[in-house]
Amino acid sequence: MNNLLFDFTVDKATKTVSINREFNATLSLVWDAFTKKELLDQWWAPKPWSSKTKVMNFEVGGRRFYAMVSPEGLERWSVQQYTSISPKTQFKLLNAFADENENPELPGSEWELNFSEHNGITTLSVSIYNESLERMEKMIEMGFKEGFTMTLKSLEELLASLSQQ
Repeated sequence: MNNLLFDFTVDKATKTVSINREFNATLSLVWDAFTKKELLDQWWAPKPWSSKTKVMNFEVGGRRFYAMVSPEGLERWSVQQYTSISPKTQFKLLNAFADENENPELPGSEWELNFSEHNGITTLSVSIYNESLERMEKMIEMGFKEGFTMTLKSLEELLASLSQQ
């Protein structure tokens, strides 16, 4: 039984979704799981979907262009542009759905991810600000909470296997 924190809050007034999640892993390992495409692609999609990164340049002004791929091969593309990076502490990105040619569907959302470690437990705090309430409501209706919860569970499993190596 794990007693690790998992908190998911939707605030329609500020058009923000906040997620706090603890992982039984070092900060360094959790950071790598978010910033290295070979690790990201192992967990960044709710099962049975998978993640496929076409481009990833983790630096300010850089981007990640990737698809979530269904078991039938349906691809849902997104582009993330990194706007701020404080190594092993925080990074920010602009996220937008896109077509396969990387044309974004605006408006998008602004993500801020914060990482901290205490006694070998790493806390991830994510704040997702949506430019429009409609987009946020659509995201929630599409099952974002359930999907992201499953995705973070996949991350937890990956971290556990990497910690044992």
